[in-house]
Amino acid sequence: MNTEQAQRHEWTVTGMDCASCSAKVTRAVERLPGVGDVSVALMAERLSLTLKPGTTASEEIEGIVRKLGYDIMPKGQKPSAGNTAVPQSAATHNHDHDHRHHHGDARHDERWYRSGKGRLVILTGALLVVAWGFELLTSAEAGYWAFLAACLIGVVPVARRAWAALRMGQPFTIEALMTIAALGALIIGAAQEAALVVFLFAVGEVLEGVAAGKARDGIRALADLVPKTALLDDGGTIREVPASLLEIGQTVLVRPGDRIPADGDIVEGISGIDESPVTGESVPQSKGPGEPVFAGSINTEAALRIRVTRQPSDNTIARIVRLVEEAEEARAPTERFIDRFSRWYMPAVVAGAALVMLVPPLGFGADWDTWIYRGLALLLIGCPCALVISVPASIASALSSGARHGLLMKGGAVIEAAANVRHVALDKTGTLTHGQPAVTCLLPVPDVTEARLLATAAGVEAGSSHPLAQAILRRAAEAGIAPLPARDARALPGKGVEAVLGESRVWVASPRHAAALGGLHDEAAAVALEAKGMTVVAVLDERQPLGLIAMRDEPRPDAAEAMRQLTAMGVTPLMLTGDNPRTAQAIAGTLGIDFRAGMLPEDKLAAIREMAAKGGVMMIGDGINDAPALKQASVGVAMGSGTDVALETADAAILRNRVGDVPALIRLARVTMGNIRQNITIALGLKAVFLVTSVLGITGLWIAILADTGATVLVTLNALRLLGHDPNASAR
Repeated sequence: MNTEQAQRHEWTVTGMDCASCSAKVTRAVERLPGVGDVSVALMAERLSLTLKPGTTASEEIEGIVRKLGYDIMPKGQKPSAGNTAVPQSAATHNHDHDHRHHHGDARHDERWYRSGKGRLVILTGALLVVAWGFELLTSAEAGYWAFLAACLIGVVPVARRAWAALRMGQPFTIEALMTIAALGALIIGAAQEAALVVFLFAVGEVLEGVAAGKARDGIRALADLVPKTALLDDGGTIREVPASLLEIGQTVLVRPGDRIPADGDIVEGISGIDESPVTGESVPQSKGPGEPVFAGSINTEAALRIRVTRQPSDNTIARIVRLVEEAEEARAPTERFIDRFSRWYMPAVVAGAALVMLVPPLGFGADWDTWIYRGLALLLIGCPCALVISVPASIASALSSGARHGLLMKGGAVIEAAANVRHVALDKTGTLTHGQPAVTCLLPVPDVTEARLLATAAGVEAGSSHPLAQAILRRAAEAGIAPLPARDARALPGKGVEAVLGESRVWVASPRHAAALGGLHDEAAAVALEAKGMTVVAVLDERQPLGLIAMRDEPRPDAAEAMRQLTAMGVTPLMLTGDNPRTAQAIAGTLGIDFRAGMLPEDKLAAIREMAAKGGVMMIGDGINDAPALKQASVGVAMGSGTDVALETADAAILRNRVGDVPALIRLARVTMGNIRQNITIALGLKAVFLVTSVLGITGLWIAILADTGATVLVTLNALRLLGHDPNASAR
């Protein structure tokens, strides 16, 4: 299909409780004409695909999904009065009509008994009780017919879904295996067990739905951090409006104790801002006019007026939620392997069950009923639901837990790579240090005043966001010195900045580059300042050196402890910096780590490649200057408090600018991979045990279905433990 002409469509699909559900939807939809690039996100309850105009209608896609037993509506559409009612097809679809939506569209109804699956549990359970009552009060024969009726009534909705999947080319579904097992049990006269199996299957589906809903609650909780209403300051008149209708440039009043309704800048007031809902940072930060704040943060002290700088749909919380939801698509290698494994595993189980049913009676004259019964039990145990859900459930829980602690990882592939990291490369300025150096010393050449030196350097650096440039501009502003007008400014990566002032070209450069240009007047002074841990730049023009400016950027308070934790975890930290070796030595010495200095961007890239040959490498940087190295590393991590760069450029982001979160991120990844290994062991271990006991006749049909659904629930509940995991706890 011509994807250039195709359009992207998205729907919200509810009722999917395990990975086999999303696989069914994917395989059914991707067969339709004009459909491509199908993606089904289980935890985000999202179906997205490209659709070529003039081929398959959107209504047809929705019809296919409904036939499979799930509810579907275009993404963003709010349920109407008609939608909230239970459709006529509820009994046949047997799906959950909670109408769950993200970003505040609607809260799902958490009462399980109101769902289609919950009603099926109640119905089949009541029929079982009635059947047992018939058997006790009348005769075994009457009881048999009651169990027969209970089984048939309960299996009809399951059989309908199995038939719908079969017509779409999917014969090996849990519904198909369930239907075959129930009808087979009736044929050999095991009506009571058949009815019990149908009931346990319904109970298992409800438990899976509840567990999946719990996993999604972590993501929903993020979206719910943003208040639903805001106090709009409309020319001095305060009125309450929906937060979703706020526009850029409007001013909102935020009272003490209220959550901030939008990303914005403070225009009036000074107050402590608790950003823990967004970044996980528990200590409130004092902020005043001109400083940015995030939607979902809590105003702790005084009233603030805040000018909105982002649309509600694009605030920091909304972007975090989107990233967490979209991260499902970046599947871990383990998950991709299990998905491939399950594709041939199911047919193999069906073939094995057929052999169990046929070989003993035909080859050895064994009893048909006995071996058909054992083969049916094998069918039920063989369902790979628990195995398939084992990875995505853990990944989803880890992503939600990480987001709550200011750690963003873009999918399972990133988590798996982070768990295997053996080397961590860290940029110095803004990562290991505060990134806010201050000018400590001005050394102009004779006949050049400090004012001229500062004015010239500030003119060259005007408009630059580099921390060293900002330090020079701040010192000039504090001294009341206006930067000289400059033009044609350009950065020289790893060397400095050059610009034209008047008719002369001027540089603010590293001492090494200045020496190469013949403009370093006092090399001994530069060396002495660098030996004290300062960063030195030389200012020169085409005719003469103008002087030296020295700056100091202190290490972050938690940097040394973070390096100790990394070393204790078996991870080797290394500082990569473009700064001079003497300054790098002073910083690295206080942190107890090795370093490489005087590095250009291409040098950092080469260093990452060299370390990668010895194991997984994580690169920590600011997301801009270190872009090549971030991309080359196994995992590129951006430091930044909710900035666009931090959220969107790297594989992962640390939102609260704490170096201590680097080992925390690796710990979370390792705990997640451990949880995944536990899940795979639970799923395969239970399957193996009950496959053997079923073939030997030790366990029967109802134990088989209990083992299958029980394994799925156990795996999901184990994954949910990650929601409460604190990646910083083991460091305390």
